[in-house]
Amino acid sequence: MTAVIEFFVAACIVIGAVFLFVGSLGLATLPDTMRRLHAPTKATTLGIGALLIASMLYFVLLNGSLGVHEILITLFLFLTAPATAIMIAKAYIFRHRGTQEKLPPSANKAGWATLNKAR
Repeated sequence: MTAVIEFFVAACIVIGAVFLFVGSLGLATLPDTMRRLHAPTKATTLGIGALLIASMLYFVLLNGSLGVHEILITLFLFLTAPATAIMIAKAYIFRHRGTQEKLPPSANKAGWATLNKAR
């Protein structure tokens, strides 16, 4: 039974490592900020999530103790990564206001950023 559990833990670690590698590679090689923003917020979040699942599985199934640390890290990560990505995207849009005309029209009057300010 422990071999099956160890296999699932190892599979989660490998899956997490692959996602982390892809996210880091995308962050390093994609050409501009908006494309670079996608790699760490999606791929590396999934990679860390898989590693945390592996850690929780290991400690719960093999040691019999539930780790609160993994749950807190997961909660913090999944709450802060999207909020940070939104803030970086809005800052990028404000900084490059001349390129906003290339974007499709948004659903509200403020445009793609929420600040409704005269140019």
